[in-house]
Amino acid sequence: MILNTLSLVNYKNFEQQNFEFDAKINCFVGANGVGKTNALDAIYHLSFGKSYFNPIASQNIKHNEDFFVVDGIFDKNDKTEKVVVSLKRGQKKMIKRNGKAYEKFSDHIGLIPLVIISPADRDLIIEGSETRRKFIDSVISQSDKVYLSNLINYNKILSQRNALLKYFALNNTFNVQTLEVYNEQLHTYGSEIYKTRDEFLNTFIPIFKARYKAISNDNEEVNLNYKSDLFDDDLKSLLAKNINKDKALHYTSVGIHKDDLNFEIETYPIKKFGSQGQQKSFLIALKLAQFDFIKQQSGVTPLLLLDDIFDKLDENRVAQIISLVDKEDFGQLFISDTHAERTEHVIKQIHQSYKIFKL
Repeated sequence: MILNTLSLVNYKNFEQQNFEFDAKINCFVGANGVGKTNALDAIYHLSFGKSYFNPIASQNIKHNEDFFVVDGIFDKNDKTEKVVVSLKRGQKKMIKRNGKAYEKFSDHIGLIPLVIISPADRDLIIEGSETRRKFIDSVISQSDKVYLSNLINYNKILSQRNALLKYFALNNTFNVQTLEVYNEQLHTYGSEIYKTRDEFLNTFIPIFKARYKAISNDNEEVNLNYKSDLFDDDLKSLLAKNINKDKALHYTSVGIHKDDLNFEIETYPIKKFGSQGQQKSFLIALKLAQFDFIKQQSGVTPLLLLDDIFDKLDENRVAQIISLVDKEDFGQLFISDTHAERTEHVIKQIHQSYKIFKL
């Protein structure tokens, strides 16, 4: 998978910008605020149809402008793919593949496999369980359309069940038969999602541990622990048992939408017991494992975006990461950094062609 060209119009701080990329390494360098991360985010946008950093689509339009367009031309399996993402204020976002607009954005997921490593990943450690579930979902969805479809259906039915519980509370009424229709559907989709997540983590955790070992020189023991209500019982039974609790709370209190992933170092939570460097290494290992898994499942080498990756890492860990990237199993890389000299020094250690874009 290679991104050959990128064109931006009114995207974040870019009025109009065109890039022609090297097939191996591309570096965006410059002071803070010049748009290095925005350039990476535009590439992410082409893959996922949304920003990695700002979920409010209209806020990605340049100030005082009415629209944005992000246009990329890719080589995938010896075929050219042109992807255009555009948004006009007050209208729906549009994603086009080779001139044809998608009816469902979910159909686009997986076409452009991509992994981003960014300081914003720290949210995976410090934020709530939803952030970690989204991580699991994004990794699986890039190569499993059935999983993505089950997830969309589950979330739709969950919203309907929650709306019904609120309606019961507001109108001082209750109908168990109507609720059971939703329970049945949640059970069907939820059970499949749980099964897929469990199987995924059985494959993913050893890959993650191997990546961490390589980055940290085998200094610490790390682990990921999957937590789910469905460990104890099937979803249908759990929903029935918790009906009074759900009535009181006006929302669904059990299910795969409550799943979590515990991040551990030496059997302790990394959030409390990991240093900044250990936490950063943990997150990089997590994302490199995502890269390995997607490549393994799809047979396509994902694009790898490294946003400000050298910040808060000692030289030894940077050297470890660079030596990993130097191997042939990586494809095209995009790097952002504030220090042009540091970037050039680091990438010269990688025996690959490169381009540096000074913004």
